Amino acid sequence: MDTKAPITQDVLTIPRKLPDGPTNLVGLTRDAMRDALIAAGTPEKQAKMRVGQIWQWIYHWGVRDFAQMTNLAKDYRVMLAENFVVAIPEVVTRQVSEDGTRKYLVRIAGGHEVEVVYIPETDRGTLCISSQVGCTLTCSFCHTGTQKLVRNLTAGEIIGQVMVARDDLGEWPVPGAPKDETRLLSNIVLMGMGEPLYNFENVRDAMKIAMDPDGIQLSRRRITLSTSGVVPEIARTAQEIGCQLAISFHATTDEVRDTLVPINKRWPIAELLDALRTYPKVSNSERITFEYVMLDGVNDSDADARRLIKLIDGIPAKINLIPFNEWPGAPYRRSSNNRIRAFADIIYKAGYASPIRTPRGEDIMAACGQLKSATERARKSKAQIAQETGL
Repeated sequence: MDTKAPITQDVLTIPRKLPDGPTNLVGLTRDAMRDALIAAGTPEKQAKMRVGQIWQWIYHWGVRDFAQMTNLAKDYRVMLAENFVVAIPEVVTRQVSEDGTRKYLVRIAGGHEVEVVYIPETDRGTLCISSQVGCTLTCSFCHTGTQKLVRNLTAGEIIGQVMVARDDLGEWPVPGAPKDETRLLSNIVLMGMGEPLYNFENVRDAMKIAMDPDGIQLSRRRITLSTSGVVPEIARTAQEIGCQLAISFHATTDEVRDTLVPINKRWPIAELLDALRTYPKVSNSERITFEYVMLDGVNDSDADARRLIKLIDGIPAKINLIPFNEWPGAPYRRSSNNRIRAFADIIYKAGYASPIRTPRGEDIMAACGQLKSATERARKSKAQIAQETGL
């Protein structure tokens, strides 16, 4: 008998219907939107067409006001306004780093908050989004992991983060204006707060919306889901989402990974790698990304580099080396630049791409592993903060 706990975490996800109010259309699948429109009085024969029209207004044009949906009859727009809303998370704070990185603290239903980060680069603009409020994984190097899990985000709250960023970037097209193919937000990474595969259905539905050709229109190859290793859900990711896969790996022995990434105690390295070798999407053109944070004296030796090469043998892969982004009270130090370069050189000579990630947004605590609700910290007493930071 399997005594392990179920994969999907039993945490509350706020329903789509607002308390004593209208239903939010953001985050509904096409089928769910169709059902909701029929329930509100839309003739069944018209429902598919109405979904297509509303979908384009929301996800292609970025319109939130039903009155502006001008290809719908006025009385139908009135009905929509009486029964539905188009609501996205509220921006509480917006910070811009010296390097152009933008960090948004957004408020969702229940007054909870999550962080979203936009990283501009010369050839792309990447949005790092969250899938849960807090996290259960307690990875010892990750600041986000020190914030306890509150709940899963809904599909609307997940895709809503993308819509928040597009608002801020001014990236919704203007009706009648010349078509502009430039994409400021060209990539999504599910690397924010939470473990995406512990909130699979909501993540899947949100990413399906992001990829829909009548809306935001992101290619599945432009979306990367990062997991710490929820093995039973890995194949499902390829089958139901089809996006790129990244693994928060960070260690080459179970002993070290048990400490850095405690989920390893449930699905150890060998079991994880077996799942990756049979990943339905894995190929030379769609390599799996191994994320590896560089911790001084912990996982950064030449021996670690050589073990890593042996472990991933046979898996089309690239290794992203991440200089540790320190935070107040962090128990680790960043590996030296020379050590990181030496580690990368061993990986590269073995035939794997080994880019060293440039830390972005450190001055606003927006770098990898630093996300944590600022107000969650503010709620703590001075004594708790002192204990956390060692001050």
